[in-house]
Amino acid sequence: MPVKNRFAELLPEITEWRRDIHMHPEILFETHRTSALVEEKLKAFGCDEVVGGIGRTGVVGIIKGKSDTKGRVIGLRADMDALPIFEATGLEYASKTEGAMHACGHDGHTAMLLGAAKYLAETRNFDGTVAVIFQPAEEGGGGGKEMCDDGMMERFGIDEVYGMHNWPGRPVGSFAIRSGAFFAATDTFEVKFKGLGGHAAKPQETIDTTVMAAHAVTALQTIAARNADPVSQIVVSVTSFETESKAFNVIPETVTMKGTVRTMSAENRDLANKRVPEICEGIAATFGGRAEVDYVRGYPVMVNSEEQTEFAAEVAREVSGECIDAPLVMGGEDFAFMLEERPGAYILVGNGDTAMVHHPEYNFNDEAIPAGCSWWAEIVERRMPAA
Repeated sequence: MPVKNRFAELLPEITEWRRDIHMHPEILFETHRTSALVEEKLKAFGCDEVVGGIGRTGVVGIIKGKSDTKGRVIGLRADMDALPIFEATGLEYASKTEGAMHACGHDGHTAMLLGAAKYLAETRNFDGTVAVIFQPAEEGGGGGKEMCDDGMMERFGIDEVYGMHNWPGRPVGSFAIRSGAFFAATDTFEVKFKGLGGHAAKPQETIDTTVMAAHAVTALQTIAARNADPVSQIVVSVTSFETESKAFNVIPETVTMKGTVRTMSAENRDLANKRVPEICEGIAATFGGRAEVDYVRGYPVMVNSEEQTEFAAEVAREVSGECIDAPLVMGGEDFAFMLEERPGAYILVGNGDTAMVHHPEYNFNDEAIPAGCSWWAEIVERRMPAA
């Protein structure tokens, strides 16, 4: 089954929804306008049930098939939130909210799932139930976890769940996926080095925190270079280094260092969690100071289930003719929380030759809409064929 004709017909309407959402980006859990728009559309489509306020501002719409002989429920998830970025596209439908932008394509994901929901509510050509899930706060807020913690999976009896993300650099409407670990766990750390400040001309009278922190930046790289298995995937990046003094002639009392750790396995995640504090505290002690380490575990590794991945790839090939093996991605994705709760798969759909996600000139490619909608609809119709 190639791209469904109905989505070609609906493309102008879905594009209009997408661009409206693009003009009104909302950050993290503050997706009040977007959530209200989603609820309004789902009710207009004739969904059997529409529930808001899940995971604070998440929305779930329930669509029942023509029959329900097996009691199966499939979840389809899209994210709704934007990023705190100043848009530089110059588009006529560019963001109207200063300092906020749909720079990751969540406007497109939401619009595509709305399109799939409209089609599924019209046709209902499946045996079972679909839960269309619209999630806030994917960009660092853990909205997927909040929706799961709210009992979403149990409340709606979801058996398996599928997600999608656009991918710049891939041909428009083509797909890529991989089984097993796919997106990395994303942890953060903040280290406060504390010593004794003083005049830069008399370093012997100080306990220099900048020296401690500088040594730590280098030493933290040994986690990947000397502690982890060389063939495993682990990234340790120091991304911020701030002293309490801005003067040229003052050795600061405190230096604050921040960074992120990306891993593809529980073993490496535990390793980094142990080694970051050990290294920073040890270096601080060596120079006569101390280090206060706050290591925070963020999104877990996102792991695609084998059976669902094979099925998702098969559907993708039928929709677009192409579904390649995707590379590992060291970015994080909080769909991981939903895949910890239920088996499922996450797929990438090509966005064409566009700016990369999280770039101020990025824009979701509306030409990808029919393929994305068709994939979601076909997942339902093939996974739960009409009785």
